[in-house]
Amino acid sequence: MADDFPTHQTRAFGKLILFGEHFVVYKVPALVGAVSAYTDCKLEFLDEPGLEVIDNRPATPLYKEKKKDEGEKAINLALTHLGVDPKARGVKITFGGDLTCASGIGASAAQVVSLARAVNIAESRSLSEDEINAAGYEGEKGYHGTPSGIDNTAATFGGLLRFQRTDGAPIFNKKSFPSAIRIVYASTGITASTTEVVGDVRSKKEADEAWFADIMGKYKTLVQEAEQVVEEGELDKLGKLMDQNHALLQELTVSCKELDDLVDAARAAGAAGAKMSGTGRGGLMIALTPTEEIQNTVAAALEKLAPQVWKTTFA
Repeated sequence: MADDFPTHQTRAFGKLILFGEHFVVYKVPALVGAVSAYTDCKLEFLDEPGLEVIDNRPATPLYKEKKKDEGEKAINLALTHLGVDPKARGVKITFGGDLTCASGIGASAAQVVSLARAVNIAESRSLSEDEINAAGYEGEKGYHGTPSGIDNTAATFGGLLRFQRTDGAPIFNKKSFPSAIRIVYASTGITASTTEVVGDVRSKKEADEAWFADIMGKYKTLVQEAEQVVEEGELDKLGKLMDQNHALLQELTVSCKELDDLVDAARAAGAAGAKMSGTGRGGLMIALTPTEEIQNTVAAALEKLAPQVWKTTFA
């Protein structure tokens, strides 16, 4: 494959969950926003059979080491789904882009969605976006066991999405916000296994269905209100709902001291609201910052506590 492989056409976006991590697994709606940072992929066919993977993505410390086995499985699942067999024809895959891999940002989904796009280009196929998304979902199984589908959908389509699993294909609708949503997000520096955390929540649910049903009921009411607030463009109200969602995730036992400390610091610095985002028990938190000034102030406060902090927007 020539050096002019169009990697810009393989871009897949990271994501942050505004509402619904963990609850979304149980077929209730979630709201997710794609961030502007992306992963891209170059795919080359080799003369000798075999699979070579070069991973040039930026990452938080130990992320790639901890995710190595899951990542290899994910790549193979995506390739198998797409009918690409490195044992029959060698494949070299190079991942890059400016999305920093961290628990909660959807890096695994961005990786396999970008791979699907690269296969589509390298083999001159005409895969639809839905087919790219389906390949991403298959790859996500390597990282997440039973993925919700929310990460690969955001990675594929971008934007602000309402997402809901069903017994069949997931339902997703693009949402619009009257103005750009300014966000600060920060890493705890802790990499958690989504498979393990989701499995633990499921075990707790099965051990005490009434406890889980109570939390789920509160979340259903909250996310309905959040959808309305998004359409109205009420940032202050949206922030308060994010605070409530974080409290529910604390009840679900998926937050941790490091996340709670960052959430508290963001609120104290003027964020309209803040919560953990993603798997939890490490990973990322997100803060809603209505103005550029507040965004900069919150970022500065979080930089005193977190190993890595980013500023971005949802459009």
